[in-house]
Amino acid sequence: MNPLALTRQHRELHCEQVALTAIAQAYGTPTYVYSRAAIEAAFASFASAAAGRGVLLCFAMKANSNLAILDLLARQGAGFDIVSGGELERVLAIGGNPARVVFSGVGKTHAEIRRALELGVKCFNVESSAELDRIDAIARSLGRRAPISIRVNPDVDAGTHPYISTGLRENKFGIAHDHARAVYAHAATLEGIEIVGIDCHIGSQIVETAPFLDALHRVLNLADALEADGIALRHLDLGGGLGIRYDTETPPDRGAFLTQLLDRVDQWRAVKPQRAGVEVIFEFGRALVAEAGLLLTRVEYLKDNGARHFAVVDAAMNDLMRPALYEAWHPVQTVIERTDRPPQLLDVVGPVCESGDWLARGRTLAVAEGDLLAIGCAGAYGMTMASNYNSRPRPAEILIDGAHMHVARPRESVQALFATEQTLPLI
Repeated sequence: MNPLALTRQHRELHCEQVALTAIAQAYGTPTYVYSRAAIEAAFASFASAAAGRGVLLCFAMKANSNLAILDLLARQGAGFDIVSGGELERVLAIGGNPARVVFSGVGKTHAEIRRALELGVKCFNVESSAELDRIDAIARSLGRRAPISIRVNPDVDAGTHPYISTGLRENKFGIAHDHARAVYAHAATLEGIEIVGIDCHIGSQIVETAPFLDALHRVLNLADALEADGIALRHLDLGGGLGIRYDTETPPDRGAFLTQLLDRVDQWRAVKPQRAGVEVIFEFGRALVAEAGLLLTRVEYLKDNGARHFAVVDAAMNDLMRPALYEAWHPVQTVIERTDRPPQLLDVVGPVCESGDWLARGRTLAVAEGDLLAIGCAGAYGMTMASNYNSRPRPAEILIDGAHMHVARPRESVQALFATEQTLPLI
């Protein structure tokens, strides 16, 4: 966890200046807790490296779409990378500027494209020839030209989990690098299309710089080829995917990472005067919010089945899906350190009726029933992936600002789960 987000004071964990026990007492568990200071510090680490270098830093809001967090990042100068019409409406809800929004995603619907065109998004990141033709037709029907980038799949192995790898030939994302030039040539013939850039995103939770540099090399080669074809670009969208440390990973320093990529872009810009104004777009998600959040949960039972020990908590896979989906590792700490019992090796599991409902395996913890646990690095892909499986209300979300607790989203009620459902009429 980011040390700005989580510290231990007198054996008790605090988020900024607020004790986690106070949060549990006020709002119950399970509850997501976020640190304003940690979010702003993460964005600042990128922004300082990008200052004066023609960069737009977008937040990939699929990582965490709570309005309070979107508003914080917009105040810091962030644009937004969206993948649905619902995410676009969230940008509008905080007063965000659609002209600072890039619309990604492989399955944009007619309605989503029309709405985004009407609002004037900065760019559509096009993922297929069929999508390109659809955007063209809708734009022409509105009497407009749609700004587009082609998402190029560079066939680069990001060395990450196969479910979050997006840059290989076998992935569903983007257009193959060796076909992209022909798709750009087709786009140049379409009346409803305005070519503005190239887009590339190779995956998520990448902890080495080399795959990014490899992808950038291929993007710049394609930009050179397009320039020779008479297609001028206004931006290079290099995506995101920079990882964090959940366990033993050693991701590069954010500022140094960004500087290394931008130095290479500057070398390319310097070759020809017309490239000087080419903007660079990044779409970071996890790197901005993951370490700023935790899931607070309470131990309901301790259980020993002879082969394994379990701490059964009130959070479950519906609250934090990553361990069940990816076998992801999250740090787990006791909120108050115990000195009255020895630690033991146990699995942290939830109450959902699935064997896959676990949050952490093989952890050494000294706990008793009723104790609070903090599951760290949960600010990204936690609440956005949460569900109501087993008719479980989703957690509250609390944003900590110094010594103050703000309700970013109240806990869902059981009644809200079926408020819109209807039974069949009696016949």
